[in-house]
Order: sequence, then C-alpha cells, then structure tokens
Amino acid sequence: MSRHSIRLAIQSPLPPRNGPTFTLAYAGPARIAPRSPPAAWKRVLRPLPLALWVPLALAAWCVPMAHAAGPLPQGGAFVRGQGAISSGTTSLTIDQSSTRGVIDWHSFSIGNGNTVAFNNGSGATLNRVTGGDPSSILGKLTATGSLYLINPQGILVGPAGVVSTGGRFVASTLGICNDAFIKGGDALTLSGKSDASVINLGRISSSGGDVFLIARQAVINAGTVKAPTGTVELAAGETVLLQDSASSRQVFVQAGSHGTVVNEGRVKAAQVSLQAADGNVYALAGGGTRIRATGTATRDGHVWLIADSGLVRQQGRIAATDADGSGGTVDTQAAQLAFGRHAAVHAGQWNLSTPAFTIDDAAARTLQRSLSAGTSVDVTTTGGNGATGDLGIASSLRWQGPASLTLAAYRDVSVASGRTIANNGAGNLTLRADASGIDNGGSVINGGTIDWSKSTGIVSALYDMNGSYNPGTIVANSAWTAAPYSGLITQVTGYKLVNSVGDLQNIALDLGGAYALGKDLDASSTDTSFAFSSLGNATTPFSGQFDGMGHAIDRFTQFDQSSTEQPAAGLFGVIGPTGVVRNVGMTNAELETNTYFPAGIPFGIVAGQNQGLITYAYTSGFRGSGSFEGATVGGLVGRNDGLIERSSSSASIGTGGVLGGLVGTNYGTINQSYTTGDVAPNIHGVGGGLVGYNYGTVSQSYATGLTFGSFAAGGLVFSNSGVIEQSFATGPVLGPSYQGPGYGTYGGIVAYGVGGTLASNVYWDKETTTRTVSTGYGSQLPASNGLTTAQMSNPSSFDASWDFSPTGVWVMPAGATHPILRWQLAQ
Repeated sequence: MSRHSIRLAIQSPLPPRNGPTFTLAYAGPARIAPRSPPAAWKRVLRPLPLALWVPLALAAWCVPMAHAAGPLPQGGAFVRGQGAISSGTTSLTIDQSSTRGVIDWHSFSIGNGNTVAFNNGSGATLNRVTGGDPSSILGKLTATGSLYLINPQGILVGPAGVVSTGGRFVASTLGICNDAFIKGGDALTLSGKSDASVINLGRISSSGGDVFLIARQAVINAGTVKAPTGTVELAAGETVLLQDSASSRQVFVQAGSHGTVVNEGRVKAAQVSLQAADGNVYALAGGGTRIRATGTATRDGHVWLIADSGLVRQQGRIAATDADGSGGTVDTQAAQLAFGRHAAVHAGQWNLSTPAFTIDDAAARTLQRSLSAGTSVDVTTTGGNGATGDLGIASSLRWQGPASLTLAAYRDVSVASGRTIANNGAGNLTLRADASGIDNGGSVINGGTIDWSKSTGIVSALYDMNGSYNPGTIVANSAWTAAPYSGLITQVTGYKLVNSVGDLQNIALDLGGAYALGKDLDASSTDTSFAFSSLGNATTPFSGQFDGMGHAIDRFTQFDQSSTEQPAAGLFGVIGPTGVVRNVGMTNAELETNTYFPAGIPFGIVAGQNQGLITYAYTSGFRGSGSFEGATVGGLVGRNDGLIERSSSSASIGTGGVLGGLVGTNYGTINQSYTTGDVAPNIHGVGGGLVGYNYGTVSQSYATGLTFGSFAAGGLVFSNSGVIEQSFATGPVLGPSYQGPGYGTYGGIVAYGVGGTLASNVYWDKETTTRTVSTGYGSQLPASNGLTTAQMSNPSSFDASWDFSPTGVWVMPAGATHPILRWQLAQ
C-alpha cells in the first residue's frame, strides 16, 4: 500500500483572482483504474467552467478507493476534560465524563464498515488532528452530544460515510482555541491559513442541534445534510465567528479568503446559510429542491446565500417555510448574481441585494417562476463596489397570483423599450429609485409597458424630488377598487420621495402632489434651527396624498405660529376634503407656545384640522406644552371633519383648551382607533381619553390612558353630542384630591352626555376607571355595562355586535385585560 496525494485546483469564474485549491489525500492501491467522471457530476456541474467540474468529478470517483482496508482514529488523548478511549477491531468508543473535553489525535479517519462513537451526554467534544493526514469518514461517526472535528489537512465524508450527532456537528479546517472552547459561552472564533477543503459526499445529520462545515478555501456538499431543529451552515473564510443562537443564523465570516461554497447535494434544516463573503457560492441542482428550510417554533424558515463581493450562482430550487406552513424567507446577497434554467425560490419572501443589476432573460425566468409560485420578490441595488446602482429591466416579466415584486435601485430604475411587466392576479409592483433615500436624483423611467389590466394589485413608482418620472405606457384595471382602509385613490401612483426635513417642507410648493417617505426622518432640527411651517391652511389645504410607507418622523417640534396667522398647526395645518395621509408615524413630537388662542383654533401632531382621510397613522410624545388656553388639541388631530380610521396615539397631553387623546373636537368619523396616553388638562382645560368634544361618530374605538379633570372628565369623551358605539374605556378617570365622592362631573365613558347617543354596546371597566357610572351628567348606560377587569378580559361579556371571530374586528390576546383591534396584531 502506498500513500498518494491529489491536489485539485479550481479556477474562479471571477478573474483575475485565483480560485481555491482543493487538497484531497488518500491511501490506497498503487494502481487506480482510470475512468470517466460520473454522469451525474457532469450534468450538474456542466454550467460551471471546465476547470471547476473536472476536479470535483475526479474527487468523486477517487474517494471510494480511499482507505479500503478501513482505519480508525489513532493516537488520541484527552488534553482538556476527562474521559476514556477504548478501541476494538472495527470500532472505537469515547466515553467522556466531563461536560466539555478536548482530544488531540494523530489522525482521525474511519474506514468502510468501521464505527466511532462519542458518549458525551449533552456535552461537547473538540477533536483536533495534529498529524499530516486529512480525515476521511467512510464509515460511521456518532455522538450523543456536540462534536467538533478540526483538521487543517482537510475533511472528507465519503459516499458511504455517516455522521450523526445529538447536538452540534462542526467540521472545519480552521483552528479553535482550547480555552475558549472549554469556557463555552455564546461565541467561538475559528481562524487559519489552511488551503484544504471540507467535502461531504455522504450523510450528515444532527437530531437536536446544528451542522457547520467551515473552511478557508472550499466547502462542498454533494451528499445530504440535515438539522431539523437547527441550522445548516456552509462557510468559507479565513476568520469565522461561530455564535450560539436559537433563532437565527450563527456563522459569520469576519475575514474573507476568496473561498468557494458549493452545494450540489440536499440540505434540510430549520435554517440554511451558504456564505463565502468575498468568494463564490454555488447553489447547484438540475431539478427538484436541494435546499429546504422548514422553520420551528423558535426559528423562522430562512435561507441565506451570501457572497458580498463575489458570485452567487443558483441552479435549482430553494424552499423556505415557517413552522405553520406559511412562506419563509430567502436572502441572496452578492456582487454578481447568476441563474440556471431551473432556478426558483418557493418561499414567502425572496430578497436579492447586489451593487447593480440588469434583469436579463435568465433572471426574468427565475423571477417569474418564483413569483408565480407565490414568492414575493424584492430586488435592491446598493451602488457598492463602485457600481452605478442602476436597475434595468431588459426582459419582460409576467406572473400570475398575489405575489408582489419590488425593484429598488440605488439610483435609477428603467424598463427597456418593448419590454412588459404584467401581473394576472393580485400582485403589487413597486419601482423605487434612490432606494437609500439620499436625494441622489434617482429617476423611474418606463420605456416599455406596465400592464395591470388583469390585476387587482397596485403599482407604485417612487422617485427622488430632484429626479424624474416617465410613466411610459400603463394599462390599469378599469374595475379596480381600493382595498378597505388602504387610503389609496388610484391603482397606479407616482410618488415624490421625501428624504429630509427640507423635502418635507417643500411639499408646500405643491400641495396637490403625491408624496412618500423614503426612510425614517430625524426631525430634531425643527426644535432649533428649522422653523417648520404647517403644510396647508384653510385657504389652501393639502389636497394630495402623503404615504409614510411605514416610516416615522421623529422629534418633530413646532413653535408658536400665531405671528404668521396660521389658523391651524401640526405637520399638516389643514388636510382638505381630497387629501389623504396614510401609513405614517410621528414619534416624540412636541408643540410649544405661550400664546392664548381664540376658541376653536385646532392643534394636532399629524394635523391641525382634517377634512379628508387619515388611515394607519400613529403618534407619541408630549403634546401641547405652553398655554393653548382656547385651542382644541388632539394627540393626532385638533379638529376632525373627515374620517380617521385605524389610527392611534400614545401622546400625553397637558395644557388648557379642549383636549382629546386622539382628537380635540370631532365633527366627522373616528373608526377602529385607540389611545393609550394620558390626558391631563390644566385648570383652564377639559378632556376626554379619546375625544374632547364629539359631534360626530366614534365607533369601534377605545382609550386606556389616564384622564384627569379639575371639575369634570370622561374616560372616552368629555362631551358627547354625537354617536358613540361599540367602544370602551379602561383608563383611570380622576379629579383633584379635594374633590370628594359625589363632587364634580366624572364618567367612565362621558363627562357630559346631553343630546348625544351612547349605544348599548359601549362598556367601561368600573374597577380601573374608578367610576361606577357611564356618564357624569346626562343619559346613562345600565350599570351592567360597567364591567369588572375579569369581565373585560372575557369576550362573552360583550354583546353580539362585537365580532371576535377569526376575521372579526376584535381580538382578545392571551393574558390581556381588555380587547384590542385585530389590525393591531399586524403592526
């Protein structure tokens, strides 16, 4: 028997870098009968350069010759921890008595038919190979706990090799510090300069942990790897951080090595990661699903393919689902993206990130297959590595179903002439320029056709205020109607992006335009250096659309505007009848004044006065520092003459005037909204937990904050001359200490209720509000509508109009002391 060594060189498809080198050593007969590479290897690796698939195929047919006689690990000794090593003719057993142990081996290989078993309980064993031979696992390797195999000469699990552990399995050519391993903790650092590889052609599984295959130059899986409750992660790098996380990926390349990660086999785990940082990742498969993530109760189904400055080539199908069977997430991040003819992602969401990208025929086919399978796709260009950051659509894209497509460019998005983007179903399309929100003049240019005539979804084009929008040919669905509570006006909308406080103020230049927040805004400059003027007034109100896109404006401050004769104050002075504000938050907001205002002047964080529609808006902060003696002040809106729906405020208000946690004075409709902030007017003010004066309709809404009044207060409304239905209050309703029992006008729902309607399906918590009556003065609800806290937490305490069904308005979360609105669960 003579020892032979084969050195396998792989040329990288990204010149001028040199590719990784695979070093494979074996001991076997001096004569090896030459034969052609297996057909399966030829088929799968054919799309790669010849210099890549030939060496891999060579490895595949040489491996079965290795160690035919069947060795066992040699020269093992515990250097940390305690245990015993016993061997037989074809087996070796390690009984570890300490929780963690380190064993140095002269060699660690397992021949065909041989077995090595680690009885380490639920502990961990680090095995370090100090000799000059690689490790070939051609037999069976098992462990009751976690097993680490470190060999800088390389590790190979052969076609008949089996690795099975109860805990984590780590195979790496990088080194680990003994002290750090014995100490344990949440993180380990692996590092090394070895050019050897980690290759799996067999079966690796962990029944209760994770599987990590890590090398500096190349990691290849052409077998099967399973970790049903954990992660499977293949990584190439010179320095790698290995963390302990029960809910996310755990391997992070900290220093790259231009290495390669190849998966041609099957991987199944709760989460899967292939990472080469500055190298290349090949997710190869001719058909079927080779990478599958099936989430658990603690891990969402998630797949990562990461080659920050290298190539990710996807050849087959990748699937990700959460534990409940719903779609999981796939993240692909690389300097270059390439797709084979079978490539597709079956998941809930697929996020692709790359410096610049052109959707050619191959990419379009991959995206179409994924979208039609129900996977929403988000393609983002970053402008990194000196790229332009442009995103071009050079091939038509058509798909069926509800999946949505977002094409977000660092700079420009363009659709080439003669190309079509079309959906038949309920899919949405977003074309986003200036994706980083840096005011770089990004534009949306449609030289082709966007056909949504057979779709009930929406199309949004977002472009920089200093850029341009060329809508091109757009075919909308004449039967389209806006979804309830969406606040949408048209199926296809072009928005100017608001990326700064300056952009926000410039909305005043075109109050009829359509705008969208490009990112969260820090508006702290409005406190000192930037005197913000409210957008719109009674003469020229805001009549356009403002969509926050889920972003928030933080630390917005507005000073006294009485000197400019501003009749209303807030972000928007007056929102006109056609104006819409939606999907926006305003956090840590404040309005400052020391002026006495005439009765009725409205102030609100979002708007002084709303005559249009506000939907899905929320506010927080301290609202109303200063006097406001005659004003009407609300945590969201001062005066509402329009519709406010599915909105909320946690702002605390303490000043004079007419105060409401959400709205000061309501002449319109408030629906499915709530407040949690305190309302505590001074001696010159009055307040209600949700609304000060109500002349309109309050429906399916509630208040849980404290309401204080020197002589009167209402848990939901101070004075009701309108309609209150299917609503409740739970916050304390209090007066000053000198107001003894029987003094003042305080009600669990309303302070004054003359001339209004208080429906029989309105309730209050008589324990937490401290009030035994619904109304301080006026028509009363039955005493039975005052519920105990225990009753408030039971859906059966509410009448039949309260819908707690799976699609109903209300829901009672586990452990809750009162109902909440179902839409809150999605926030």
